[in-house]
Amino acid sequence: MTAARIRTFSTVSRINLNDPASWEGKVFLTFDIDWAHDEVLADCIDLVEEADVPATWFVTHETPLLARLRANPKFELGIHPNFNFLFNLQTQAGSSAEEVLERTMALVPEATAVRSHHMTQSSTLLNLFRSKGLTHDCNHFIPMTAGITLKPWLLWNDMVRVPYSWEDDIMCIYGQQQSLPGMSDLLSREGLMVFDFHPIHVYLNTEDLQRYERTRPLHYQPEALFQERFNGDGARTALKALLDVGI
Repeated sequence: MTAARIRTFSTVSRINLNDPASWEGKVFLTFDIDWAHDEVLADCIDLVEEADVPATWFVTHETPLLARLRANPKFELGIHPNFNFLFNLQTQAGSSAEEVLERTMALVPEATAVRSHHMTQSSTLLNLFRSKGLTHDCNHFIPMTAGITLKPWLLWNDMVRVPYSWEDDIMCIYGQQQSLPGMSDLLSREGLMVFDFHPIHVYLNTEDLQRYERTRPLHYQPEALFQERFNGDGARTALKALLDVGI
């Protein structure tokens, strides 16, 4: 096993292309909160606060826990707009992409970082993001299995593109196909290190998306959902391993 590099945690909006030290040797821990029940979200916050590290939380909805997240000076809030309804001509999240974005930004007016639900993106959306004052886009997933050394880059509209290579639900799929490296091995590699977790998968310790799908009726019943938590290696143990390896 290769020894992990000594890395410190940071937040996405601190990435400065004029200062490689702002991202080299860093770990960027991100969460898409995805309408999680408050107890599920609080459980995830507890883990990160116990480790006392920075993190970027991409927000989907109003919750009293936003106040708790804002109160932690090591945390930043980004936005996680859901444009999917528009594809089906549904308007419950907004009648246009701009309205969807404005509604989400109303929850987090201070946000400068964005990752769309399902990574929805286009040149039109990217320009819309920039027009609303967003500076860092995290909508590009390049899996660690691609063997590509990642780094951030500048888009045409002066947004910083921040690619990421590890996501809990996608790793469930990859893990069914091949043996994946552990966190220590990952952190021994060169390049930008951005990790994406979801509170629901952390709570369930999801190892297989069938667990997530099977428990959908329980996602807003945290006591019952807790009984479905996986006992082996999954999203929760991966997060704990990452928190243990980094500083």
